[in-house]
Amino acid sequence: MAIFFDHNATTPLDPRVLDVMLPWLRGTHGNPSSVHGFGRDARAALDRARAQVTALVNAQPGQVIFTSGGTEADNLALRGVCSGKPAGRILVSAIEHAAVMGPAEALAAQGWQVQHLPVDSEGRVDPAALAKLLDGNVRLVSLMLANNETGVIQDVKAIAAHAHKSGALMHTDAVQAAGKISVDFPALGADLMTLSAHKLNGPRGVGALIVDRRLDIAPQIVGGGQEQGRRGGTENLAGIVGFGAAAELARLELDARRQHLHALRDRLEAGLKSIPGVRVFAAQAERLPNTVQIGVAGFDGEMVVMQLDKRGIAVSSGSACHSGSGKPSHVLLAMGVGAVSARSAVRISLGQGNTEDEVRALLAALATVAAKRSGAVALA
Repeated sequence: MAIFFDHNATTPLDPRVLDVMLPWLRGTHGNPSSVHGFGRDARAALDRARAQVTALVNAQPGQVIFTSGGTEADNLALRGVCSGKPAGRILVSAIEHAAVMGPAEALAAQGWQVQHLPVDSEGRVDPAALAKLLDGNVRLVSLMLANNETGVIQDVKAIAAHAHKSGALMHTDAVQAAGKISVDFPALGADLMTLSAHKLNGPRGVGALIVDRRLDIAPQIVGGGQEQGRRGGTENLAGIVGFGAAAELARLELDARRQHLHALRDRLEAGLKSIPGVRVFAAQAERLPNTVQIGVAGFDGEMVVMQLDKRGIAVSSGSACHSGSGKPSHVLLAMGVGAVSARSAVRISLGQGNTEDEVRALLAALATVAAKRSGAVALA
């Protein structure tokens, strides 16, 4: 039996999405930029997918820039806003994904002043604390809507309101949130929002940046003029069509998916209470319905992951991008969790295909692993 509980890393491709993609992979061809019939058909498919993606987050089709994924979209957001402008200040939360931290660090090397927004013990950014850091020299604030490790949901609307009062732009990485909770781009007040297809049962290798139409953003990939001149290169049409189909399914099934995941998470967390030495991080914060990050006292998180893998159960010790690094989670460290406890972290992220029987199997396996503390790797 193989059980997958690592849906925050990636999700399985929905068969219905694959069905929509197949014609564009097999025989239907045409460049969306071509004016002949093949090209017009491709353009129509591209436009339809653009409308489907924007409907998921209540945006407008003209606000979408398709990219190769969430990482490129985050880079386009930060670099695109700052490119060609005098260096100023950027505020980035201390719990951001590497896809945001990386371009922020690159901008810092170019003279921009990057400051990390602190979080409380539950992993939340305090809007009042942000307000104290804002001044006229802050050009951009970046705060993820939901954290990929803890699942904690941020008050982006309040943060955006403070940012705009000081004249700063607001970017939110909504990669983990879209498809799991209701996301409304205009209601959040963000100027830029990142999305990714493979986090909501779509294909890998395609994402999007939603951009306020009033915003001037410099392209980071030039040549060809695609995506309104904001991202050069022939569009990954099959991937984008799949993204659109996945977004539409997520929108139509959002309530049912959310209820299913909530029920599974409640069952999981109730069972975790009976396992000695297990701690749920950010338990008091509002979180994604599918995400539980735990610490297993006396264990290195990577060891727990490997022990569960031997039993046919896939979980992770944190972000897939940093898997195997051996470093404690920067998210947990920012929350004030000690390095020893942070290295014990294991992330369980549920998906719509998971069942109560699978949750029970996970709890039984975790209890067995935790009972073998005498053989656990000592934590320094």
